[in-house]
Amino acid sequence: MSAKVSLYKEQIVQEIKCVPEEYLPNLLQIVRLFRESVALKPAEASFRKGWEEALAGDIMPVSELWEDIDAE
Repeated sequence: MSAKVSLYKEQIVQEIKCVPEEYLPNLLQIVRLFRESVALKPAEASFRKGWEEALAGDIMPVSELWEDIDAE
C-alpha cells in the first residue's frame, strides 16, 4: 500500500472517530452507496443491461447522441 493511500485511510479513520455514535449507521450507508456508485460493474452486467434496454425499445438514434455536447 502506498504512503498516500495509507494517509487517506488514516484521515478517514480520524474523521469517523469524530462522528457521534448515533450517526454511524447513516455514515455507513453513505460510504456503501458511494463505493457502489464508483465501482465498475462487470462487463457482462453492463452488456446485459444495455441489451435489456435495447429489447425494451429504450434507445436513441446515433444522430441524437452528440446533441448538446460542446466539442472544442
